[in-house]
Amino acid sequence: MRFGLIGDVHAEDERLRVALDALRSEAVDAILCTGDVVDGLGDVDRACALLVERNVTTVRGNHDRWIRDDDMRTLPHAHRMTALAPASIELLKSLPPTFHTDVPGGRLLLCHGVGTNDMCRLLPEDSGYAISSNDDLLKVLFDPSIAIMVGGHTHRPMLRRFERGAGKPPLFVINAGTLAREAGAGFVILNLAARRVDFHDIGHDLSISHASRAML
Repeated sequence: MRFGLIGDVHAEDERLRVALDALRSEAVDAILCTGDVVDGLGDVDRACALLVERNVTTVRGNHDRWIRDDDMRTLPHAHRMTALAPASIELLKSLPPTFHTDVPGGRLLLCHGVGTNDMCRLLPEDSGYAISSNDDLLKVLFDPSIAIMVGGHTHRPMLRRFERGAGKPPLFVINAGTLAREAGAGFVILNLAARRVDFHDIGHDLSISHASRAML
C-alpha cells in the first residue's frame, strides 16, 4: 500500500492543490493529513473544500482545536469560525484527534503531535533525556501494535526508527512536514511494499522536486 502524507496545511490552498494533484498522479491508495488546517496565508475555505473533495483523511491539529475554542486568535494569520464557510466549520468540527489504519506488521497511527497530545514535539535531533522524558512517545512505544506513527506539528520532515527490544518490532515515526510557505512546503509518499519514504519539496513557484529518500 502507498500513502500520500500531507503535513500541517495552514490554509495553503494552492500548495495543497499541487500536492494533491501530484499524489493523484502517483496513484497512491490513500492520503493522510496531520491537520492544522487553519491559520495561514491562503484560502482556508478552499483548503477545507479540497480536503473533502479529494477524500483526505485528516486529524485535528492544535490550531484546529484553538479556533473551535476561540483561543489564540491573536496569532499571525489566525482565522475565526465566524468568518468561515459552513462546510469548513463542519469539517473542522468533525476532525478526530487521531486515526488508525491496519498496515503490514501492525497499525499506522495518524496524529498531529505525538499520539493524543497535539502539542507534543518530536524533533530529528532529539536524543537521550529528550526521548526518555517524552511520555507521549513512550505510550506509543509501549503499544507494539503500532508499527508506524505519522505526525506533524514541528514542520520538520523526518523519518526516525525507535527500537522496542525484547523481539518486538520497531516503531517508525514519520513527520510529514508542512505546506506553510515560510517553513519549506512539501509532502511525503510512503511506499510500504518497497519500505521507502520519499520526501518532496514544493517551491515558491509551486514546482515539485524530489528532496530525499529514506528506507524503513
